[in-house]
Formats: sequence, structure tokens, C-alpha cells
Amino acid sequence: MSHSNISIFVPHLGCPNQCSFCNQNSITGSQKAPTSQEVKSICSKAFLEIKDKHNTEIAFFGGSFTAIDKQYMLELLMSVQEFIGENKFKGIRISTRPDCINLDVLQLLKQYNVTSIELGVQSMSEEVLSANDRGHSSQDVKNAVKLIRQFDFELGLQMMVGLYKSNADLDLLTAEEIIKLQPETVRIYPVVILKNTKLARLFEMGEYVPYSLELAVEICSKLIEMFKNNNIRIIKLGLHASELVESELLGGLYHPAFRELCDNKIYLDKMLEISQKINSKNFTIEVPKNSMSKVIGQKRNNIIALQNMGINVIIKPSDKLKDYKIEIIEEGTACT
Repeated sequence: MSHSNISIFVPHLGCPNQCSFCNQNSITGSQKAPTSQEVKSICSKAFLEIKDKHNTEIAFFGGSFTAIDKQYMLELLMSVQEFIGENKFKGIRISTRPDCINLDVLQLLKQYNVTSIELGVQSMSEEVLSANDRGHSSQDVKNAVKLIRQFDFELGLQMMVGLYKSNADLDLLTAEEIIKLQPETVRIYPVVILKNTKLARLFEMGEYVPYSLELAVEICSKLIEMFKNNNIRIIKLGLHASELVESELLGGLYHPAFRELCDNKIYLDKMLEISQKINSKNFTIEVPKNSMSKVIGQKRNNIIALQNMGINVIIKPSDKLKDYKIEIIEEGTACT
């Protein structure tokens, strides 16, 4: 089932501290907190345009929603109530910090038709959390999740790849810990370095060295399979161009087609695995019909990489196979 959001940004409000990577105005592209009237206007327009309202949530993103001034939070929540209900939008999605969740807040959110809560976890390593000035612990994440589950909200967790003091093993460990918490959704953000942040200063001093694109793709391709194998829906991987103010970007892991690069890597690895398993460099496979371009790779990179290793593969589309599934249907064929 597809889901959509009406995104309303509440920039950098409520956050109790400044994380190493955070220049929130650059990420959201918005510096002014919206008024309740502006929120109503956005929802009114969306209400006329969106057909599948039942699977659409009004999403407040940008800051830590449950830590903003309570009166302002109530104004925002009340401003959208008329758009929620039968034959209207499904509910409200909010993002916040793990240490800004408590029973009183959750009762309030439930009262005002919040349906989904996303927590910015970023890492489950205490060293990485501390080094990046997150101001919360991995235990805070677990405590918040336990409370959220008591109220039957949909749970989303967000993680970052390539943080200061992190590495591939710690990123994979974070994913493993997230899987144990069984969220319905996850967002994966490879680190970008923004001006006027602690990370930018560390980068300019040579203290912080970001992952190469290749390493980031290798890690994130593993994360995709880990979450998919545990029935956790990835609703985002990487930042979109529309979310970045390019003049604020110093470096890091931004690529306009990052998710596609990761999908390409998954399929390339699977084809290499087949070649080794059957001990043949010539074979025919079936792949999901809607994934043909991912299997072939950007600019035919997967095919070229295989050919450079002397491996010739004929790829045929299948209506029966699901994402990331490959079936070998013939060995010993020659590539045409």
C-alpha cells in the first residue's frame, strides 16, 4: 500500500541542543515557523488535490515537534483537525527526539489524531551519539519506543550513515538494534556536511573524513536488505535535491540518485553470487519486471562490470518475482 504525506516544516524548534551535523534551516529550506492559518491553507489545497486521502498523513517535520512550545504545538494540531476523519486524511505524522517523549505528551498526541511518530535515533552507539552532541542515549530510544507502543502509534525510526566517530560496523550495529525495536518504517540518511556546523569545522580541520560514495553505497545496500528481510519499510534513503540549499553544502554523501546506486549494488552482488554458486560465467536470469533498469545499472554499469570479469548474463523480465529476487533459468548461455 502506498502512503503519502503533506509535509509542513517547523524548522529547528524545540531542539534542546545543536547536533554536530545540524543546520536545520538548510535541510528544510525554511526558516520561518508556519502560522496555524498557513498550515490550514496548505491542507486546504492538498485536500482538493489528493485523491487517496485515506493513506495520506499531515506531517510536521523539521524540528522536534514534542519539544516546541506547548501552546504553539496545540495550535498546529488544532489547525488540521477539520481535515482528518472519515473520507478525509488518515491522521498526523510527527518527528521528534527520543528524549522528548513521555506519557503526557503521548496522551495529547493521541487526543489530536496523531497516527505516526518518527524518532531521530541516528545511531545506537553511545560513543557516536556523544561525539555528535545528540544529547540522548540509546536507552532513551528504547524507553521512548516502549512508551509509543503503549498507544498504538505507527513507529518510524531514523538513522544516519557515516557520522563522526562511526564506521561500517557501528552503522550496521545501529540497523540491527533498530530491527530489534520492530518499527513499521525507517529513514536512512547518509551524512551531508553543511556549513556552520560542528561537522563542517571538524571536516575543515581534517578531523572528520566522510565515507567515500562507494563505501556509503556498500553499507546502505546492506541496510536495504536487512530492513526488507525484517518487513520494515524504508520510506526514505538519502536527501532529495529539493531539501538541500546547495550553497550550504560542503561535502559528504549526497548523490541525486543514491537509492538507485544502492539498488544497482544489490543486484550486482546477487549476480556475482549466482556466478560463483553455479561455477559458470554464462547464464540467463529472470528478474522483477519493474527492476530491469536497476539490474542493468546506471549507464549499464552492472553489465559492464560483469563483462570486465568475463561474466555474460542474459536478463529477462518476470511479472512473478518481487523486488531483489533473481532466478536462474538457464546455465551456459552466451550473451548476445
